[in-house]
Amino acid sequence: MPKKVLTHFQKHDPTLYSAIALFEGELRGGPEVKADLFSSLCRTIVGQQLSSKAARSIWQKFRTLFPYQKPTATHILALSDMKLRESGISFAKIRSIQDLSERVSNRSLRLNTLRTLSIEDAKIALQEVRGIGPWSSEMFLMFALGHEDIFSVGDLGLRKGIQKIYGHHDLPSVEAMEELAENWSPYRTYAACAIWSILDNQEKNRP
Repeated sequence: MPKKVLTHFQKHDPTLYSAIALFEGELRGGPEVKADLFSSLCRTIVGQQLSSKAARSIWQKFRTLFPYQKPTATHILALSDMKLRESGISFAKIRSIQDLSERVSNRSLRLNTLRTLSIEDAKIALQEVRGIGPWSSEMFLMFALGHEDIFSVGDLGLRKGIQKIYGHHDLPSVEAMEELAENWSPYRTYAACAIWSILDNQEKNRP
């Protein structure tokens, strides 16, 4: 994690900073920029409502349907629903990936232009695709477009992580998460990655 980010957390949220210090060597990174935005968005759709392990497994199977294991809109539209289903993805996700492919093919969605849009405009464009909601668009903004200041209040892992780090009896409300996340701006993506990692490590080390 960049020093400027740690310094910001130390100043604005000592509780999070202390939690990060305990696991610093085991934390996942931060925002990522991907060259192949189409594959990245397909992977985001595949991973909806799945554990990381299950999402990786199904994604690997899905990739084998395509030449060089590289999904493209053209190839997806050429495959039958049942062929796509063989990879383990649900019919709802098949419809979503097909809709994405249609939009990319007819250029009603130009993925590379998302790099130049504001966060809100990029979310709006992404959420026009069937099956892409706030969580999926936020994950894509974090891990494909490289935005540093995204926090997904609808993510259960983040809610659980905040509950543990801050010692709450119950899961925090959306309003409480939004208020807390204000302390982390403009580095909310790094905070999210740290919280996920801390939760993962605590669960792995649970007796």
